[in-house]
This record gives sequence, C-alpha cells and structure tokens, in this order.
Amino acid sequence: MKALDVLGVRVEMPTNHPIVLLRERGGDRYLPIWIGAAEATAIAYAQQGIEPPRPLTHDLLKNVIEGLGHRLTEVRIVELRDGVFHAALILDGTTEISSRSSDAIALALRTGTEIVAGETLLEEAGVSMSGEEDAEDEVEKFKEFLDHVSAEDFENDPGEAEPPA
Repeated sequence: MKALDVLGVRVEMPTNHPIVLLRERGGDRYLPIWIGAAEATAIAYAQQGIEPPRPLTHDLLKNVIEGLGHRLTEVRIVELRDGVFHAALILDGTTEISSRSSDAIALALRTGTEIVAGETLLEEAGVSMSGEEDAEDEVEKFKEFLDHVSAEDFENDPGEAEPPA
C-alpha cells in the first residue's frame, strides 16, 4: 500500500464537479476523485481547521468511534468500480468498514489517520506528472486556487458525484 496526501479540493471546470486531489507520498502520481459538494465542504473545513458551532456528520462519526473506545487506524482507497472510488475504514487495525471515499477522506483528516491505496489502483486511476517541474507548477496552481476558495463555493447538490461522461 502507498501512502497518499490530501492536496485539497477544487471545482473541475467546465463540469463544475468538485474533486479532491490526492498525491502519492514520495511519488509522482496524483489521484483525482470526484466527490459531492457536502463532502468537498467537509474536507475543506478539515484542511482549513474550521470548527463549526455544531458537529458535522464526520465530526459526529469521529466522536462516536472515539466515544466507543475505538480508533480509526487506516483509510484505504480500495477500488474504482463503474467510475466510482470505494474506500474502507480500518478500525483498531482489524475491523474493515466499507465507505465512500469522500467520507473516508473527511474522517481521516479529522482523526489524523493515514490514507493509502494499492499499487494496482494507482496504476489504473493515478495520473503521473511527467517532470518534477510540471508537478511543482501543478501543485502551486492548486495551492493558489485553494487560497482563493471557500467552503461556500462547493454548495450545490450533495452526494457522491460520478465523473463526467
């Protein structure tokens, strides 16, 4: 399994679909995952350290897991099936629970849990940057976008979005 870092969320143009962009740690592959607006907001809030006045769904799930004496030990992006990414939450290193990838990522950010994906999935769905300079330019453009976007920019239809056809 390869560790992934969350670079952030953005709106893919011209389709206006939010995506979360993951990058292979120590590698040159990126994993763009189309997500719903509500999940994009949840991920953006977690990355920006915004704490809402009342717990959002992912905050609630984190509190329930911890309140029951368990720990989220790993988030796995496990497969791409019919254009949709699937994930698994690993509790206490032994219990595996199926999850939408966007929910798993939002929860991982709230708990400081590592996100991983298998080599096969990264080969199938990962996008490789040809040169280090290109990768650095892309990351800088993405960071600049994140500096000028707010969670409200993602408020439209909630739910897990499929990639555009």
